[in-house]
Amino acid sequence: MTKLKHEIDIDKIVELLKQADQPRSDFVHLMDTFNDPYLVLIACILSLRTNDKTTYPATLRMLELGRTPEEFAKCDVKTLEKAIYPVGFYANKARQIVELSKELVEKYNSKVPKSIEEMTKFNGVGRKTANLVMSRGFNEPAICVDVHVHRIFNRLGYIKTQNPEETEFALRKKLPVKYWIDINTLLVTHGQNVCKPINPKCDICPIKDYCAKII
Repeated sequence: MTKLKHEIDIDKIVELLKQADQPRSDFVHLMDTFNDPYLVLIACILSLRTNDKTTYPATLRMLELGRTPEEFAKCDVKTLEKAIYPVGFYANKARQIVELSKELVEKYNSKVPKSIEEMTKFNGVGRKTANLVMSRGFNEPAICVDVHVHRIFNRLGYIKTQNPEETEFALRKKLPVKYWIDINTLLVTHGQNVCKPINPKCDICPIKDYCAKII
């Protein structure tokens, strides 16, 4: 097993990432301003398998059509398709958002259920999306694990997992609850700027002394 220069101090790692104040993408910043479970949900649906540079303007165009389940339940799918193009699988996502909105109106009194288990019953909503809605929409402790969170925690040697779902449950056991809400934004930002999938910028990494990958 790789010997670290320092023990993995998650408190110090979080502190250093916050101090680094790396630039956030426009989409990440937008998501952090919503504070609305529904808006977080439909924006996250757009972001799946699409980069932030494409998702951000598509989200703004989508929000010109509405901001509530009632509005999108009545939205023409083709109109929504045109607004969100060219996000990945835009036709499927447009149909999914309209159908999900109708279901919220008809079965949930137009309210996103405050439950990961309930949210994942919706077509196309997985644990990553549900956790993000819990943390960013409801301000409840939840660990949203995307490719950045999965990659960076494994590179650090903090956990050893094979996929994002395994990472979520491993972090639920190990990561202090006080970091659950913020960890996604911190690591997504770090992953986009420094700890990239290919050719990570280890020389300028603020937490390199805690990383198993380069020691």
